[in-house]
Order: sequence, then C-alpha cells, then structure tokens
Amino acid sequence: MFEQTKAKVLVYAGIFLAFIGIGGNWLGIEPFHTLFYIFAWWAYIFIVDAAVYRIKGDSLIVSRKDEFWFLAAWSVFIWFLFELANLRLQNWQYMFLPSNRSLRWTGYFLAYATVLPGLFETTELVAAAGLFRNAKSRPFNVTPGLLKKIYIAGAAALLLPLTLPKYFFALIWAAFTLLLEPVNYRLGFRSLLRDLGEGRPGKIYQLLTGGFICGFLWELWNFKAGAKWVYTVPLVGNLKLFEMPVAGYIGFPLFALECYAMYNLISYLRRGKTWEQDAQDPLPGPAPALWLSVAAAALLAAVYYITPNAIDTHTVKIYIANL
Repeated sequence: MFEQTKAKVLVYAGIFLAFIGIGGNWLGIEPFHTLFYIFAWWAYIFIVDAAVYRIKGDSLIVSRKDEFWFLAAWSVFIWFLFELANLRLQNWQYMFLPSNRSLRWTGYFLAYATVLPGLFETTELVAAAGLFRNAKSRPFNVTPGLLKKIYIAGAAALLLPLTLPKYFFALIWAAFTLLLEPVNYRLGFRSLLRDLGEGRPGKIYQLLTGGFICGFLWELWNFKAGAKWVYTVPLVGNLKLFEMPVAGYIGFPLFALECYAMYNLISYLRRGKTWEQDAQDPLPGPAPALWLSVAAAALLAAVYYITPNAIDTHTVKIYIANL
C-alpha cells in the first residue's frame, strides 16, 4: 500500500512539473522558459517510473530509491566525462545559459543527473511492456582472444577521436562499450557481451530502443528550451531534426549501450549490485578495498569541481542576464 501511494505521488509530482514547465515555457515565464529542459526531464522520469510500477509492481524510484540516487550521482559524473571529451571534440556548444553561476551550476547538476535515470527508466518501460522479452540469437563462444580484440578496438575508438576529432569524433559514442564490456565480462558483472554469447539479445534491443526514445526527447525538449545546446558536427550534412543533424540520431542508441557498460563497471564498488530489479544482491566475494571507495569518491569530487568550470570557460558561448 505504501509503494502504491508513492507511485501516485510520483504521478502528481510529474504532472505538476510538466504543467509548470510547459506553461512557463510557452508563456515565457522565468525560470521555466530558460530551464524548461530540466522540468521536462524530471517530469518524464517521475511519470515513467510510476508507469513501470503500475505495469509490474516494481520500479526504480518507488521500489529501489537508494539505487535511484546512486544512479543520479554517477549520471552526472558519466556525462561530465563526455563534456571533458567535448573540449577536444568541439561537437556542441551551450547558448543562453544564466549568467548567475550558482543557478547555472545547479542547472548542470539537475540536468545531467537525469541522463542515466532517463535512459534506464525508459529501458525498464520498454521491458515492462514486453518488447524483445523473448528475443533470441545464435549463441557463440566468448574467448580470451575475442575479449582482447574488442578491448583493443575500444582503446582505438577512444584515442582516435581525441587525436583526430574531425574525422573520428563519432567513435566516442561506441568507445566505452567496446573498452569496458570485456572488463565487465571478466569480472563477472552484468555484460551485454555475455548476453550475446548466451543468445539473449533482448537487453541490447531494449537499451537501443530506450536510447532512441531518449535521444528524440533530448532534442525535442532542448529545441523548445531557452537555454540549449547547438551542434558543430563536421561531415554529417545540414539536414536537421530540431538542433541535431539527422545522422547524429544514430549515436543515441549507441550511447545507451555505453552508459550501461560504464555503470556496470561502477557497480564494482558494490560487488555488482546495481539499479536493475534482479541485481539487488551483491555478487559473492570480498567487498572492494576501502582505498578503492575513497579513490572513487575523490575522483567523483574532482570531476564535479573541474568540469563545470571547464564548461563555463570553453563550451558556453552565450550567457543571459540573471533570471
């Protein structure tokens, strides 16, 4: 009964955020117009979580609240890594951000905290709807040689965009999947490579679908917001849907796979315990050393501090007066 009440509260909260966000954006009322993207995403996450709970009686926020906040914190970290990569790639710029640093930085954290929850909530909704539940493919043997080849391909996919960004920028959206899947497989954590090897591609299809849906919504809500990003992507042509060149939409499903691989490695800090319903018990074995948890917290804090300053200096092109 308590969880049902929480689900109803989520729906009401989502509807409220959607109402003031859409209404304020349409009427040009601040801060709703400038920060519309944030209101839209949190409304979406709350409503989707409640819908998932309604379908299967379990959801990330209602049933696994601690996992949700852990996910949101690392969501900021993961997206900040791509912001740091963009300092070299120069594939997007921010326009019309608030000149007040406190408000702007709060916006960064609130916006980037939605990236992983948005992707994974959407993936859970796709799964709860039964899509790809029984998908099968031909199993194959995952050998040490294959793992090594995939790892090398991932390292190349990470290095090439950073050395020759004009020609290889797109590889960044597959690099971490290729680089980390062999690691996750060897460590015994959740692995899309293991799923493929066992002939179970359903999770991959669900993530790809969730990534495409989120990509469309990211671009739609960015297009409608006052504060937004614009692209300076070479070699993809001028045909756009919203601000994104049409060819760029290929990257969103791949990004979903990448986020899944990255977060599964982060689950090493808790012996494989992660956000998914059937991954709430740590894997057998000793807990990670204390120094590793301390190092992870230090890395999180360092990236949290460095990246907003770097975005302000290099990626934001137009500021607006204080709201």
